[in-house]
Amino acid sequence: MFDLEEALKGLPSSPGVYIMKDEEGEIIYIGKAVSLKNRVRQYFRSNKNHPPKVVAMVRNIAEFEYILTDSELEALILECNLIKKHKPKYNILLKDDKHYPYIKVTTKEEYPKVLMTRRYQKDGSKYFGPYTDVSAVKETLLIIEKHFKLRNCKRAVAFGQVQGRPCLNFHIDRCIAPCTGKVTREEYMKMIEEVLYFLSGKDNILLNSLEEEMKRASSILDFEKAMEIRDEIMSIKKIREKQKIISSALEDEDVIAFSRRDNNACIEVFFVRGGKLLGRENFYFEDIEEESTLLYSFITQFYSNREYIPREILLQDEISEVNIIESFLSSKKGNKVKIKIPKRGDKSEILEMARKNAEAYLDQVKYRIIKEKQSTIGAIEEIQAILSLENLPRRIESYDISNIQGTDPVGSMVVFEDGKPSSKDYRRFKIKTVVGPDDYGSIREILTRRFERGLSEIRSGEKGGRFSRFPDLILMDGGTGQVNIALDVLKKLGINIPVSGMVKDSRHRTRGLIYDGCEIDILKDSNAFKLITRIQDEVHRVAITYHRSLRSKSLTTSELDNIKGIGDKRKKALLAHFGSIENIKKASLEEILSVNGMNRPAAEVVVNYFSN
Repeated sequence: MFDLEEALKGLPSSPGVYIMKDEEGEIIYIGKAVSLKNRVRQYFRSNKNHPPKVVAMVRNIAEFEYILTDSELEALILECNLIKKHKPKYNILLKDDKHYPYIKVTTKEEYPKVLMTRRYQKDGSKYFGPYTDVSAVKETLLIIEKHFKLRNCKRAVAFGQVQGRPCLNFHIDRCIAPCTGKVTREEYMKMIEEVLYFLSGKDNILLNSLEEEMKRASSILDFEKAMEIRDEIMSIKKIREKQKIISSALEDEDVIAFSRRDNNACIEVFFVRGGKLLGRENFYFEDIEEESTLLYSFITQFYSNREYIPREILLQDEISEVNIIESFLSSKKGNKVKIKIPKRGDKSEILEMARKNAEAYLDQVKYRIIKEKQSTIGAIEEIQAILSLENLPRRIESYDISNIQGTDPVGSMVVFEDGKPSSKDYRRFKIKTVVGPDDYGSIREILTRRFERGLSEIRSGEKGGRFSRFPDLILMDGGTGQVNIALDVLKKLGINIPVSGMVKDSRHRTRGLIYDGCEIDILKDSNAFKLITRIQDEVHRVAITYHRSLRSKSLTTSELDNIKGIGDKRKKALLAHFGSIENIKKASLEEILSVNGMNRPAAEVVVNYFSN
C-alpha cells in the first residue's frame, strides 16, 4: 500500500516531473518542478491558499510517482510529452490537433514545384504560412498554376533531359512542360523567383505584368482572354486584402492575447508572417482559476505541436519561467526565440487588437450558451411545466415502429438527455412475436423487452447495463392508443414512469401532447414544441434507417445463399441467366452447366438441393 507520508519524506531536491494518480491508478495531474521536494510537498500543506480546483485534485490523490531530469528544461519537455499522451483530468488541456497548411516551394529541386503541405520540414524548401484559411491557400495555388504554369507532377525532371511525352496539363495550358527539355533552367527559375516575390507579398510585379497582358489582349480584340486576366487580377487583390499589413518591419511573429470573463477565458493567436496577418485562431477554456497558469500551459502545449515557430512571440502579460520557455522554444526551432511583452507602440496595438477579438469571441460563446440552454434545459423545464411533472424530465425516451405492409417490422428507441440526443443510448429492435402490420402489438413487444431487460440488469447488479437506466418521461410517437399500451406494460412490470403521446393534426404533424387522458396544445414557437419535434424527427429517422437496411439486405439474399459451393459470383450468374429462383428450380443439369462460371460439381449441388 502506498504510504503518502513516507513518500513525501523521500522526495529529492532535484528537478523532474511528478505524476499524481487516483485510487484506480488513473493519472489525474502531471507537473514539473525545479525541486520535486519543495513543489510536491506544497500540495499537501494547508489548503487555505489553494484554489478550489487544486483542493479537489489533492482530495483525489492516492499516490504519486516522479521522474528525475538533469535540468528544468528537460523537465518541461517531458511534462509536455506526458500531458499530450495521458491528458490528465486536472491539467489545462489544449484541445487542438490542427496542422495548419503552408505553401511550399521545393527550391532544392532542379525544376521546383509549388504545393500545399501541412508539415513544416527543414528540407531547404521555402515555406509560406501557416494559413488558417485553406480556401485562400487553394485560391493562391490556382492563380500560380494559371499564370506561371509550373509543373506539379511527381515525374523526376532533370535539366536538359527529355522525360517522355508531356502530360495533360501541358495540353490544357497549365504547364510549360520542362520534361520535354525545351525549357531552360534559367527561364524556369526566373518564374520561380516571381512566384517567391508574389508569395512574399511583393505582388506589384505580377499585377503590373498581368495588367500589361490584359491590355495587349484587349488591343487585339481578344476580349475573352482579357476577361480571364481581369478575374486573375481581382483574385490577387482579394487575397492581398485578406493579408492585412500590420507591421512595417515585415517580421514573423505570433501575437497571443486573452480575455477572461468569470471562470471562462479565450486565447486569441494572430499569425503574422512578413508583417502580414495571415490568419488567426481562438481557443476557449472553462473553469479557469489562474491566468498565469493558463498562459504557461497554453504556450508549452501549443508550440509542442507546431512544426514552425516564429522568432518572436508577443504576449500581453508576463508569465512564469519565461527563460525556460524561451529555451524550450529555441531548442525546438533551432534558432533563438524571444518572448516579448510590449507596453507601447505598434506591437502593443496589435496585442490590443487580438485581445478585443478574444473578448468578442467570449461574447459569442456566451450568447451561444444562452441559446443552447434555452433550446435544451429550457425546453425540458417547459415540458415539465406543461405536463405538471413532479421531476424534471432530464432523460426522455421515445419509441417508433417502421414496416411496409408488415414486412421486416422494426422498432427504435431514442434517448434525449438534458434536451440533447444521446446516440450511444439509442436501441433498435427486430420485431419477433408480431405477424403482419400490427403497430400496437409491436410497440407492446419492444416496451416489454426494453423494461424487462432493464429490471433484469438492476436485479443482477450488472454495471454499465445497456437498459438499466430508466427515463424520467416516455414520449410515444402515437396518441392515446400507444400511450395506453405503454402504461399497461409499465403497470404489469411494476414501474412508475410518466407517459405522454404526440397529438397529430390532419397532415400528421404534431400539434400537442396527450397526458393523463387530456390533450394539451403547445405553442409552435416555444422551445418545448421545438424539442418535441426534434425528438419525433429523430425517432422516425432511426426507425426508417434500420428498416431500410434490413429490407435492402433481405432483397439481396435468396435461397441460393443456403447452397454450399455457390458464392456471390455464381449466385449472380444464375439469377442473371434464369431470371428467378423458380426458373433455376425447373432447370436441368445441362442448362445449369451452360451458365458462365458453373462446373459439374457445382451444378450437381444446385440440382440436388432443389430436388430434395
